[in-house]
Amino acid sequence: MKISAYEFGKISIGDASFTSDVIITPDRVIDSWWRKQGHELNIEDLDEIVQAKPEVLIVGTGYYGRLQVPEETRRYLKNRDIELIDTTTREAVPEFNRLQQEYAHIVAALHLTC
Repeated sequence: MKISAYEFGKISIGDASFTSDVIITPDRVIDSWWRKQGHELNIEDLDEIVQAKPEVLIVGTGYYGRLQVPEETRRYLKNRDIELIDTTTREAVPEFNRLQQEYAHIVAALHLTC
């Protein structure tokens, strides 16, 4: 699934637009993605991501990069052989589109605001 546009608070994926945080798997878009602690990505927030069995997970940390990925979460992903790329959502969007050509199983978890 290609991301066609992103701006603060809004993302377009294919023909659909979303105004809440999303998870993009090879099969679907999960909208209204909420985390246990708003600006921190915890292990408890990863169930649907891990179920998709990605080789790579791109985390968009927000327009200004406020979402944090704690060391415990990084270790959890590494122990499951999931490569983590975390960067601002502005940088994550083109990276996700580019890496889809290299990896069959890539997932993006994108915070759309701050």
